Amino acid sequence: MMQIHIISAVPSLLESPFAHSILKRAIQKGLLSIEIIPLRDFGIGKHQQIDDYQYGGGAGMVMMCEPLSKCIEDCMSKTTYDEIIYLTPDGETYNQQTANTLSLKKNILLICGHYKGIDQRIRDLYVTKEISIGDYVLSGGELGAAILVDSIGRLLPGVLSDETSALTDSFQDNLLAPPVYTRPEEFKGLKVPEVLLNGNFKLIDEWRHEQSIKRTEDRRPDLID
Repeated sequence: MMQIHIISAVPSLLESPFAHSILKRAIQKGLLSIEIIPLRDFGIGKHQQIDDYQYGGGAGMVMMCEPLSKCIEDCMSKTTYDEIIYLTPDGETYNQQTANTLSLKKNILLICGHYKGIDQRIRDLYVTKEISIGDYVLSGGELGAAILVDSIGRLLPGVLSDETSALTDSFQDNLLAPPVYTRPEEFKGLKVPEVLLNGNFKLIDEWRHEQSIKRTEDRRPDLID
């Protein structure tokens, strides 16, 4: 079973993503365990403070060292982590290959930033990998964490009813997935390609591969390069 622990300043943001569909089934099957750890439980003083003004001035609050350090070390005292990942816009851009690699791990700790980010010393002392889900900024790392967990969890053996489904997803072989069709055979004058109806699986596979290459060349030529 894979364990993913998530440190969050706003844990309620993560209640829904893991309570439905594929991830819910993964948890129910005992293939995936997700624990959300409220950072404020480790906050300072009666107000459980977790952020403060940044040195040098400037707009935005920074998540403090002490609460994060106490929280991370409490987690580490109970679990040996393969990766401690911080979700940050300046991390390496997330892709399917990284998801594949992370799906082979057993224990992962995710740190969700908030406000202006976390004190650099936490990154220096504890973080083993920094990941960005794209070239844009969110209010916090929780949505990014949900994306990581979803993309990793669906790859675990036994999670999908047909495990070959994940192997034919976009980006698995640096190609986008081909067009897909279901009933009816004709809809508003548009017909399903004849090759998909003839039962010749060799020709179907060849057609799908050709369509994947064409779609990738048209939409994401950088992947071809």
